[in-house]
Amino acid sequence: MTPELTALALAGLLQAAQFALYSVLANLQVGPKYAMGPRDAPRQLTGAAGRAQRALNNHFEGLIFFTIAVTVITLSDKSSGLTNLCAATYLMARVAYVPAYLLGLSPWRSLIWFVGFGATVTMLLHSLV
Repeated sequence: MTPELTALALAGLLQAAQFALYSVLANLQVGPKYAMGPRDAPRQLTGAAGRAQRALNNHFEGLIFFTIAVTVITLSDKSSGLTNLCAATYLMARVAYVPAYLLGLSPWRSLIWFVGFGATVTMLLHSLV
C-alpha cells in the first residue's frame, strides 16, 4: 500500500473516532429519550457537542477532496516523496484540527485547516505534471 493510501485509511479511522466523539457529546446534551426517538423536532447542538458536529462535517468535506487526490495520485502512479509528505501533512492537520475546533482555538483552527487543504491541492497539482 502506498503512503498516500495509508494516510487515507488512517483519515477514515480518524473520521470514525470523530463520529464516536460527536455521538457521545451529542447524546449527553440531548438525553437518551431524544437520541433514541424519531428526532422529529430538530435540536441545535451547542458548546462542545456543536463544535464536534461541525468538525465532523468539515472532515467529511475535506475527506472527499483528499480521497480524490489520493485516487488520482495512485491511479496515475505519481506517488513521490512530495505526495507522501502531503498525505502525512493532511493527516496531521486533520488530527490537530479536532482539538483546535473543540477548544475554539481561533485563528489556529482555520490555519490548521488551510495546511491540510494546501497539502491536498499540492497533491492534485503534482498529479498533473
